[in-house]
Amino acid sequence: MSSFNKVILMGNLTRDPELRQTQSGTSVCRFSIAVNRSYNSQDGSLRDETCFVEIDCFGKSAENVARYFSKGKPILVEGRLRQDSWEDKQTGQKRTKLMVVLERFEFVGSRDSNGGFAGGNSGGYDSEYSAPQPRGGVRQQSRPRNDDIEDDDVPF
Repeated sequence: MSSFNKVILMGNLTRDPELRQTQSGTSVCRFSIAVNRSYNSQDGSLRDETCFVEIDCFGKSAENVARYFSKGKPILVEGRLRQDSWEDKQTGQKRTKLMVVLERFEFVGSRDSNGGFAGGNSGGYDSEYSAPQPRGGVRQQSRPRNDDIEDDDVPF
């Protein structure tokens, strides 16, 4: 039997992204978003439900998220679910946490006066290649990864 693991979420960052480097020099960024849902309860009142989701991203995407996003900014992410497990040092119990590994993200909102994003769509970015993706359901073939891209080459 085959499997499918895909997540698409849109929400606001709950804290500033944390950018780190692995020993091999790969950029790793962890951040969290709040995804809200409004619904009518059985008594007819409007209720809100918030889900907090941890997200990891790597490489150029990690650098871009850390550079252009901060607490409260909206983001659309595509990725896959990953379950982390560890042993709690205090209790010795096995713990698990479900996270999203980012594969692609989009800015949501419009540019602010500083050239950053205040939150409208301005392009999607893959974790392997940080170039804008076309709209309308047609996607270009992926290009080879180029780690020599300078900040001046990034189209935003």
